[in-house]
Amino acid sequence: PIQEQAIPPMLDGKDVIGQAQTGSGKTAAFGLPIIEYVDPELQEVQALVLTPTRELCIQVTQAIRAYAKPKGVDVVAVFGGAPIRSQQAQLKGGGHVVVGTVGRVLDLISRHSLVLHDCRFVVLDEADEMLDLGFLPDVERILEQITGERQTMLFSATMPGPVVAMARRFMKQPTHIRAEEPDENRTVPNTKIFVYRAHSMDKGEVLARILQAEGRGLTMVFCRTKRTCDKVAADMVDRGFAAAAVHGDLGQGAREQALRAFRAGKIDVLVATDVAARGIDVADVTHVVNYQCPEDEK
Repeated sequence: PIQEQAIPPMLDGKDVIGQAQTGSGKTAAFGLPIIEYVDPELQEVQALVLTPTRELCIQVTQAIRAYAKPKGVDVVAVFGGAPIRSQQAQLKGGGHVVVGTVGRVLDLISRHSLVLHDCRFVVLDEADEMLDLGFLPDVERILEQITGERQTMLFSATMPGPVVAMARRFMKQPTHIRAEEPDENRTVPNTKIFVYRAHSMDKGEVLARILQAEGRGLTMVFCRTKRTCDKVAADMVDRGFAAAAVHGDLGQGAREQALRAFRAGKIDVLVATDVAARGIDVADVTHVVNYQCPEDEK
């Protein structure tokens, strides 16, 4: 639905606010119109996609690269936790579309490695998550750098006040698209929810029992702190499960390696902080466990 509703106004040159759940196919909704309009002959950055997390940045880049290949459009990913030099070199070699995390994009702009004079398309992906992580002021600084005519697309699962205010400031009469009912329950209808009350000393045992369920496929376990993540992952490995942790303290290489192993099924239990809660697309996940209550009910 989000693609069906968002692509036509984008192709007409309108600014678009798209409200849709994570995992509803937003990347193609903005990726395809961008590829349609980017000129591969012009060796300048023509489109910028901002994402809240490195994982989402990498995933969006892979998707847009797949769409861009037949047209010869270059897509460059820039994100923290990876060497800035190699990203600068890629930008020097020409990048038509840049997908990046907010901090690294600002860093590259300040080093004059990322020039946005010819940037005509800007996408803010998962804007509410950027707000939660405190990135909105930086996003506004980036938008202020793009002085020419531009088309702006904003995607968000929820529309908190500060996100709406930013949209009003930086967008021209945007078309607002809701690919779902307002305040519709945030969980996908085919998700069954169970709540178990357990003493914190017993949680490891309860989790181990859940992991022994019949027909269990890939499983994601969310914890609120990095320390808990490491502890739970180590505990599950001790109990004989193929588990690994993903959180902000791990190096980028380790984070990518764990996600790759999880996608490939080499490990089937991924223990993560909410850095992995948004926009990560992994097929065949059958169980999601909130080991601790999340900060935000959505």
